[in-house]
Amino acid sequence: MSDQFFKQSTVYAWQQETWQRLTLRFPNIGHGILLYGKKGAGKKDFALHFIAWLLCLDKKTTAACGVCASCQWLKSNTHPNYVHISTDDDKKQSNSQIKIDKVREIQPFVQQTVEGWRVVLIEPAETLNTAAANALLKTLEEPGERTIIVLLTDHLLKLPATIRSRLQRYALDRVSTEIAYHHVSQNSPDLDQQQIQLLLNLAYDMPLRALELAPQAWLQQRQKFIHDWLSLVKDKNGLVRHANTWTKALTFVELCQMMQYLVADMIALKLNQQIKNIDLNFSDILPYYDLNTLFKISHKLQDAKIYMQQNIQSQLMIDDLFVVLLHL
Repeated sequence: MSDQFFKQSTVYAWQQETWQRLTLRFPNIGHGILLYGKKGAGKKDFALHFIAWLLCLDKKTTAACGVCASCQWLKSNTHPNYVHISTDDDKKQSNSQIKIDKVREIQPFVQQTVEGWRVVLIEPAETLNTAAANALLKTLEEPGERTIIVLLTDHLLKLPATIRSRLQRYALDRVSTEIAYHHVSQNSPDLDQQQIQLLLNLAYDMPLRALELAPQAWLQQRQKFIHDWLSLVKDKNGLVRHANTWTKALTFVELCQMMQYLVADMIALKLNQQIKNIDLNFSDILPYYDLNTLFKISHKLQDAKIYMQQNIQSQLMIDDLFVVLLHL
C-alpha cells in the first residue's frame, strides 16, 4: 500500500478543485473529512495523495515532496503518525464490517501529544457497524490536536446521519463527460470512440472504473451470450449444455456481472429508458420477458453474489441461473 502514496505527481483532473479547497485552507480544514462518490472516481488515490501531503515536512503545491523523513516512513509503511482502518476481509465482501475494537484502538492514538500531524484513514466507511460508528462519533466529538480522520465511502447515505454531520464532505465523482472521455482515451489510446463511450456507460461515467472494465473477458462475450440465451428460451432445451459452456467460458463473478448489465438494459428498455450496452441489440430476446420477470432475474443475480461468498459451488448457482433464464 505504501507505494500508492506516491504513484501520482498530482491528483486527477476532476479532483483539482477539491485539492485546491483543502490545501489552500490547511490547516483550517476541520478534523474530520469524508470523501465520497461512485466506484471508479479515484477516492482512495486522492486520499493517499492528500495524506502524504498532510504528513510531509516539505509540502509542495501539488504533492508531498517524496524525500523527507515523513515521506520515507510512508514509503516503508512505518509512519508512526498514520493509521489505516479497514475490514478484516481483504476481499471486501458485502457482509464485511469494521468492528468496534478497531475504532477503540485508535482512540489513544488520536489523543496523544506528538510532534506533527496524525492521520487516520477509514475505508470503506459504510462498513462500520453500529457499535463502531458510535465509538467513532465520540472520537469525532473530542478530537486530539493536529489530528485528521479521513473516511472514504461509495455510499454516502449508508453512513449514519450523526457521523455525516460531523464531517467536512467532498464529492469526488463530479466528472464532466469531456474529462472522463479524455482520461480514458489518454490511458487507452487503442480504443475507438464507441468503445470508450460503451465503457463509460458501463462504468456510470467513472473513468477509472471504465479502464478497469476494458480488459474484462466478459465484455467480448456479451453478444454470444445473448445468442445462447435466445436459443435457450426459443427451443426450451439445452439448459445443461449452455450452463456448462458458460461455466467454462467465464468465472461465476464475470458471468454474474455481465448478466446484471444485460438484464438492467432489458429493464431499461421496458421502461423506455436509455441502455448502457449501446452496441447490442435486444429486440429478439426482449419479447420473451415481462418487466416483473426481469426484476426477479435481477434479484436472483444479487442473491447469487451473496451465496458465492458463502462458498456454495459456482456450478450449482450457474445451473440455477439458467433455470431462471429459461423462465420455467
